[in-house]
Amino acid sequence: MRRVVFNQKGGVGKSTITCNLAAMAAASGLRTLVIDLDAQGNASHYLLGHNPTAAEHTIAGYFEDTLSHRIYPRGLADFTHASPFPDLAVLPSHPDLETLQGRLESRYKIYKLRESLEALEGYDRVYIDTPPALNFYTRSALIAADRCLIPFDCDAFARQALEELMSSVRELQADHNRDLTVEGVIVNQFQARARLPKTLVEALRADGNQVLEPFLSASVKVRESHEAATPLLHLAPRHKLTAEFQALHAALESA
Repeated sequence: MRRVVFNQKGGVGKSTITCNLAAMAAASGLRTLVIDLDAQGNASHYLLGHNPTAAEHTIAGYFEDTLSHRIYPRGLADFTHASPFPDLAVLPSHPDLETLQGRLESRYKIYKLRESLEALEGYDRVYIDTPPALNFYTRSALIAADRCLIPFDCDAFARQALEELMSSVRELQADHNRDLTVEGVIVNQFQARARLPKTLVEALRADGNQVLEPFLSASVKVRESHEAATPLLHLAPRHKLTAEFQALHAALESA
């Protein structure tokens, strides 16, 4: 199963959600791969704790290969890195993704990621982190994925942008990937005692969106997790937010 975590708005927790759900999957015994398509590389740093040494050993190297005519082309497995966590691997990002984008678009490489993932063996789950934009890499991920998760950070502007986002996903489903399922909206940075988050969630449901539960609470523990380059399950296994991620992962796997 391949899941893409997508929102055109930045700061909604895409990388945090991607990495922690992937860590939950790996800890449950599922061989899991995280693909980081965001040139900022937050998911890569979160799980690997260092910058990849060379572009050729990252997702940028993979896309560069699709533009070349190698006699023996490399597959995605040749670019993956083992993380410090059992059963969890990473295909890291690189800043060169920015400069590669125009060439990839002009050569119409939008289906390459899906083709390579279909040929990839050895993984039970793939989680794809995306940039905060509907660009070549995000479209590639949506075309390659089976499921789509949409983080929502309890912000009024995020709700306004959600309708446009859903319209973009529906168009891509119709034109490129009819098998893509939107699993739902993940409510992130939720404050149970505040009125606005509850109002916004109610409005999302009234608009017909599938809102997943449990909600993910706002917590400074997330920043500590980023700083330690360690998913919450391994940093703070008994923390409230860790339990919420565990319950969310279980709900997704049982759906």
